[in-house]
Amino acid sequence: MSTHASTSTRNLVAPSSRNRIQESSVNTLKSVSELAGRILLSAIFLISGLGKIGAYAGTAAYMSSLGVPAALLPAVVATEVLGAVAIIVGWQTRVTAFLLAGFTLLTGLVFHSHFADPMQSIMFLKNVAIAGGFLLLVASGAGPLSVDRRYSK
Repeated sequence: MSTHASTSTRNLVAPSSRNRIQESSVNTLKSVSELAGRILLSAIFLISGLGKIGAYAGTAAYMSSLGVPAALLPAVVATEVLGAVAIIVGWQTRVTAFLLAGFTLLTGLVFHSHFADPMQSIMFLKNVAIAGGFLLLVASGAGPLSVDRRYSK
């Protein structure tokens, strides 16, 4: 009897309605996943940029020790913090993601290019992977849960 009841209930929903419900669920999952992906991808930049403010002198000294002028630190902090916020909210996502991909590859080459050290190799590959994530954003955009989508209509 319960099998018949559940079959009858399923048949009450027209196939086209069922498809719309499934499509709506997939779209919701996709939208939430895109937002979560942007947040997760950007978190490292937001935390790192804010951390550089808190450890300004030490970060400037570290940069100088690798031949990078400490005078660039404000630009680095701004790139990390503002870029992360732009990606999270989905504002100018394709341009910001492209710039952050380049920034990430450049910093990987400057700060993690001692490939004889396995940890530095891993850190470099982490940067490469993050750049890859940003390039996916360049290709696909921010998705519907974004400032970009809100103003593109």
